[in-house]
Amino acid sequence: MDHRTRTPVVGMIGGGQLARMTHQAAIPLGQSLKVLAASPDDPAALVAPTVEVGHHTDLSALTTFAQGCDAVTFDHEHVPAEHLRALAAAGVAVHPGPDALLHAQDKLVMRRKLAELGAPVPPFAEVNEVSDALEFGARYGWPCVLKTARGGYDGKGVWVLNTPEGARRTVTELLEAGAVLMVEQRVALRRELAALVARSPFGQGGAWPLVETVQSEGICVQVLAPAPEASDALTQQAQDLALKIAEELGVVGVLAVELFETEQGLVVNELAMRPHNSGHWTIEGSRTSQFEQHLHAVLDYPLGSTTMTAPAVVMANVLGAPTEPRMSVDERMHHLFARFPHAKPHLYGKAERPGRKIGHVTLLGDHMAEVRHEAQLAAYWLAHGEWSDGYSVH
Repeated sequence: MDHRTRTPVVGMIGGGQLARMTHQAAIPLGQSLKVLAASPDDPAALVAPTVEVGHHTDLSALTTFAQGCDAVTFDHEHVPAEHLRALAAAGVAVHPGPDALLHAQDKLVMRRKLAELGAPVPPFAEVNEVSDALEFGARYGWPCVLKTARGGYDGKGVWVLNTPEGARRTVTELLEAGAVLMVEQRVALRRELAALVARSPFGQGGAWPLVETVQSEGICVQVLAPAPEASDALTQQAQDLALKIAEELGVVGVLAVELFETEQGLVVNELAMRPHNSGHWTIEGSRTSQFEQHLHAVLDYPLGSTTMTAPAVVMANVLGAPTEPRMSVDERMHHLFARFPHAKPHLYGKAERPGRKIGHVTLLGDHMAEVRHEAQLAAYWLAHGEWSDGYSVH
C-alpha cells in the first residue's frame, strides 16, 4: 500500500504511452502508477511521480522495482520469462503471469496453443532451414507469410514470400542473422477486427464491442467502434473466442485478440496481453476504459461496465509526418479545437519523426461515416499542420 494514500501500488514495467495512459486512469482510483522506464524521457516518466529508471532485461532492476508493489504488470511483452518466474517465485503478484505472457511473446508458441484449443488459426510451420519454407509454400501456395517468432510489431518482423526464389534469399539471410522464424498461410481477408476483453484473478470477464482496425503499410491508422456491419452473431463469436482464450491461458488483465475476417469466418492473427492500440477509443468511448479495466483486473477489483458512450466512436493514430511541420504542436492544438471542439486528442510526449505514433485522437458521434471523416482530418492535421480537405485556418 502507498503510505500516503493507503491505496494499492501497481507497478508497470515499461514507460511508453500505454503506461502513461494507465497512470492517468489510476489517478481517479486514488492511485499513482509506479513505472519502470528505460529513460527519464519516456512518455510515462514525464508525467508519473514514481519512476525508476532501469531496463526490463535487468533482473536486479526488476527485483528492486517490484518491492512495495501490490501487483506488477506490463507496458510491453518483452520481459524475459525467466525473470518473471524469479519475481513470481519471490512472491510478487505478476499479471499476466509468465505462463500466460509467453503466448504473447512467442508467435509459434501462441499458434500451437491456439490450434490445440481448437481456435481458428491459419496453417503454420516452424522454419529451421530454407527447405521448411519451400515445402510449406509448395503445400499451401504462394505467397505465404514469414514472421519472426519473437519481437515483431507494427509490420516489423513480417515478410511476404511471393516465390520460392524470394523465399530462399529472405529465409537464408534471416537464419544467418539468428532469427527464430515461422511461416503461415497468407489469409484472404475482408478486413481486420479486434476483440478486447479483460479477466480478473477471480475469473470475472468483461468484453468491449468488437471493433474494426484499419491498417496502412502494416500500421493501424484507425479503429472503428463498433465494427461497421458486424452482425450480432459475429460479435458474439469474437467476444466468446477472446474470453475463452483469456480463461484457457490464465490471462489476468486486458487481452486483445487481433482477428482476420474471411469468407470462411474469423481467424486469429495476434494476441496482446496488455492495453492495446485497438482499445484506445475506450478512454472516451466506453464507461470503463481499457486502462482503468486493466487496473481493476490486476488488483482483482470487480470489472467495470464496457457499455459505449456514443453510437459511433473512431480513434485515429497520429503518425509523424515525413517532415516535421513548421507549425508548433501548441498551435496545431489551437486550430484543432477551433474546428472540432469535440475532438479528444492524446499526445504522448514523443519527439516527432516520420511514421512514429506520437499520439491519437478520438471523436464520438451518431453516424460512423461522419465521425470517421472528422477523425481522419483531425489526425492528419495534428501530424502535418495541414487540413487534408483544404480547410482554411483563417
